[in-house]
Amino acid sequence: MTIDHCPGTLAEGFDTYSRPCLKRVFDGRKVSHLLPYEAPNSNRQTDKLFEDNQRRISISGVQEKFSVVLEKNKLRLIKEGEQGTHILKPIPHIGKKSDQMPANEHLTMQIARQVYNIETAENALIFFKNEAPAYITKRFDVETDGSKKAKEDFATLAGKTPQTHGEHYKYEGNYLELFHLMKKFLPAYRIETPKLFKILVFNYLFSNGDAHLKNFAILETPMGDHRLSPAYDLLNTRIHVDDSNFALDEGLLPKSMAQTTIAGQFQILAEQVEMKPGQFDQIITGMLENSEEVVGMTRSSFLEESTKRNYIQDYQYRLKQLQKLKS
Repeated sequence: MTIDHCPGTLAEGFDTYSRPCLKRVFDGRKVSHLLPYEAPNSNRQTDKLFEDNQRRISISGVQEKFSVVLEKNKLRLIKEGEQGTHILKPIPHIGKKSDQMPANEHLTMQIARQVYNIETAENALIFFKNEAPAYITKRFDVETDGSKKAKEDFATLAGKTPQTHGEHYKYEGNYLELFHLMKKFLPAYRIETPKLFKILVFNYLFSNGDAHLKNFAILETPMGDHRLSPAYDLLNTRIHVDDSNFALDEGLLPKSMAQTTIAGQFQILAEQVEMKPGQFDQIITGMLENSEEVVGMTRSSFLEESTKRNYIQDYQYRLKQLQKLKS
């Protein structure tokens, strides 16, 4: 396997992780971009390890996730009773072009942080012995000493569970409700409101149609209060499934407010959550800029060529829709 871009930052001229990537994702330790395991479902002995590991992880979702721990300079699957430091997401068994999913999530998360200054979970691509890629992310709810920070996702804040709202519970409602929940639970909600709004615009721009209630969370701060957690699970879902623009079944707004274009709905949402006009303009202007950087990072990514083209086309189409806010 030939690597000429850092599998973390996508910076050119690296055949493994760059120093900034090692610092951010692996606490500065010299970790290899190759895992000491065969990919899941490829080796009976290894598969047993992955099956045991799956029982120990409590992170929900359709995609298989495994808990790994960074021990000295090596990553390994956790044993019983251990707290993982990182989450590993190999190629899933669902969707079209599923082999592109790790690189898709990695690229989208890197664009969010590097181009749009959105705080994200630290992440990189990593490869199994057979060169199959996996997405790896550092847990932001685990301290360096292994203790856990309190984290609640928005499904929990809304009191929605499969028992109370059925199996579709995390897709119920609209995104305006997320701001109402922040107002209820976060004393600093006025500071967090533009951050959440920006992530919603980003999700639309990059065709993330699976941003459901469990993909947003609040996190305890060292001061004992709460803030919006770093963004996670960002990817262009349209490459893999035929989904709608928004994950929540009502979309951005309740139906009574949503009788306009998507650009118009973002404007109404900003008014509803009492964002200052200057904040709204600043976010939208920022999201409409940097298209050359987005295209450049996509070309540097680990997606195959045809998927890079799809990714850029999807982005450019949504960009045109959002530009209506400025016309």
